[in-house]
Amino acid sequence: MKRIVYALALMLAGAGLHALAQPAPEPGGTFVETDTQVAKDEPGTHNGGGMTVGYSFFSKVPNLKLVFRKRAFKPGSGVGLHTQKEDEIYYVLSGRGQMTLDGKTVDVTPGTAVLTRTGSSHSLKQVGDEDLVVLINYEIQPKR
Repeated sequence: MKRIVYALALMLAGAGLHALAQPAPEPGGTFVETDTQVAKDEPGTHNGGGMTVGYSFFSKVPNLKLVFRKRAFKPGSGVGLHTQKEDEIYYVLSGRGQMTLDGKTVDVTPGTAVLTRTGSSHSLKQVGDEDLVVLINYEIQPKR
C-alpha cells in the first residue's frame, strides 16, 4: 500500500512539474468587426430558399469555439427543416418569421429568443414585408 501511495505522489509531482514547464498562454486579445466587413449575399441555409445577407462575425479568429452570426432573411427566404447537431440560439432583432419547432409552428417577432437543442428539428421562414433579422449563436470545435 505504501508503494502505491508513493508512486501516486511521484506521478502527481511529475504532472505538476510538467505543468510548470509549459509556455504561458498567449494574451487573450480582442477583435472588432462591423456589418460592412463581413456581409455576404447567401442563399437561405439548409435549402431554405430565397436570398439572405449573412454576417459571420469572427469566422477567421483561430481556435474560437463560438459561432456568432447575424442573418437578414429577404422576403420569402428561410432556413430549411433540419435536425440540430448542437445547441443553437436564435434571437429576432426585427421583422417577422415563423419557425417550425419539432413539428409545431411558432410566430417569432422582435425580442423572441429560441433555443434549439441537439436532436431537435426546426425551420424558419421570413413572413411580412420587411427583412427578418436574427442573431444566431452556437458552439463548434475550433479550427486550428
